[in-house]
Amino acid sequence: MRKTLSVRTDAAPKDSADKRWKPSAEREERLKERAREERRHMSDAERALWARLSGAQLGGIKFTRKAVVGSTIVDFTCPSRWLVVAITPEGVSPEVGELQDRKLADAKIRVLRFAEADVLADLDRVTQQIVRAINEPFERPDKPARAASPRGPRPGGPYAGGPRPGGPRSGAPRGPRTQG
Repeated sequence: MRKTLSVRTDAAPKDSADKRWKPSAEREERLKERAREERRHMSDAERALWARLSGAQLGGIKFTRKAVVGSTIVDFTCPSRWLVVAITPEGVSPEVGELQDRKLADAKIRVLRFAEADVLADLDRVTQQIVRAINEPFERPDKPARAASPRGPRPGGPYAGGPRPGGPRSGAPRGPRTQG
C-alpha cells in the first residue's frame, strides 16, 4: 500500500475548492493508474533525483515517487514533512505548475519546484535545497492540538525507568505464548 499525503476534509468548509481537492472515486482510480504508469516511465531528471531521494538517504526521511495527492499526481512527496518536490519538464506551461502549487499550498503542503534542466545540470544543489526544506520547521495541518487530560498528567507507571519484564531488551525469559 502506497503512502500518500491526505488532508482531512471534514474540518474544511464544503466549497468548490474542497470539491477540486478531493476527486471522485472514479477519477481517483484513473489517477492511481496514471501514477503507476508514470512510475514505470520516469524522465532522466526524475530518475536522477529519485536515486538521491529513495531509501531514506536524506537523514532517514522517506520519500515516495509519483504519488496521488488530492486531485493531482506529484513527482515526489515526503508525507512526514508535508513536502512535495516537483520537476517541470521542458516546454510545459508554467501556469500548469503554478495552479498545482497553489492547490497544494491551500492544503498546507509545501512545494519545491525545479526545472528539469536544473536537476540534470546541478543535482547536488537541488538535493541541498531539498535537505534545507525537510529540516526547516513547519506546522503539520493534520495534527490537531492535543487537549490536556482531564485527570491531569499521566504518571510514568511501574516501568517508567526501564524495559518491561519479558520485553525484547530486558534479558528476562519469556513464558510460553498462549492463544487468547
